Amino acid sequence: MTRVNPDAGGGDRLALAVLVQYRMATTEQLHLILAPGVRIEQTRRRLAKLRAEGLVDRITLPQAGRTRVWFPTGYGVQVAGEWPELRGYRPPRKVSDRTAVRLRAGHGLTVTETALAFLQDARRRGEVCRPLDWIPEVHHPIGSGEAVIPDALLYYRRGPEGGEGSMLRAFVEVDRATMGPERLAAKVTAYARLHAYVPTIPGRRRPAFNQEPALEDWRKRYPLFPRLLFVLDGTGPAGIETRIDALQAAAADLALADFRQDVPILAASLVDLLHNGPCAPVWRLIPNPDHQRVAWSVLWS
Repeated sequence: MTRVNPDAGGGDRLALAVLVQYRMATTEQLHLILAPGVRIEQTRRRLAKLRAEGLVDRITLPQAGRTRVWFPTGYGVQVAGEWPELRGYRPPRKVSDRTAVRLRAGHGLTVTETALAFLQDARRRGEVCRPLDWIPEVHHPIGSGEAVIPDALLYYRRGPEGGEGSMLRAFVEVDRATMGPERLAAKVTAYARLHAYVPTIPGRRRPAFNQEPALEDWRKRYPLFPRLLFVLDGTGPAGIETRIDALQAAAADLALADFRQDVPILAASLVDLLHNGPCAPVWRLIPNPDHQRVAWSVLWS
């Protein structure tokens, strides 16, 4: 196995960093993430070189037209984990396991495809969303050993780079209809718990009801609680409507009034995102019984 200098080769470095952070991607997805302005053969050569150096590996999905799915090796995770752009990254234990990659490919590749919808739309609009601004599976504890782990945390800056703009942070949940609508809707309650959660530090009393809570947990990570986006896939239009109805019902709970007031919740189909782009009026504001579609700009209201 050839050992490489992680500071050499900006394109190679970004390719490895993306694979480590995203967990997996097809050749075509990686090409669109990394270098859409060049021929895909250049991306294939880059991946072949990283594979020869022992930093990445691949599996082939025969049921998907022999699609190649790339993922980092344990050595690749070790190398990239030392870079400042991935500081604090905690990869799952099975990130380099071929069987785990194969079994998670359906969901993992859909999450990567969702990232591409935002990345490509930002490029078209001249706004700022870099490949590493999509961070899958960030762990957020809510006490008693439980945690909220979004499919991704998105950073997106509206407006041209160097000019005036506004920053969006969003938790993104990608649903492929592999669980029932009720279980999907329960995620709204989980995020409300995270929003209200204040950790108890040993030896310190919890704040009184009329006191400001200590700036802990998500309050240390984010100036504001990130928006909550549900991206729905894996079913037809009727199934999408059923799942949005479930989200509407969950969010309408009177106990979640403070959460609804502070945190915009939106849902859209992945098909609409890919066809029209996230900035188009493809989002349903939750709760909103009229089911009207709103534009991306509502996130900055």
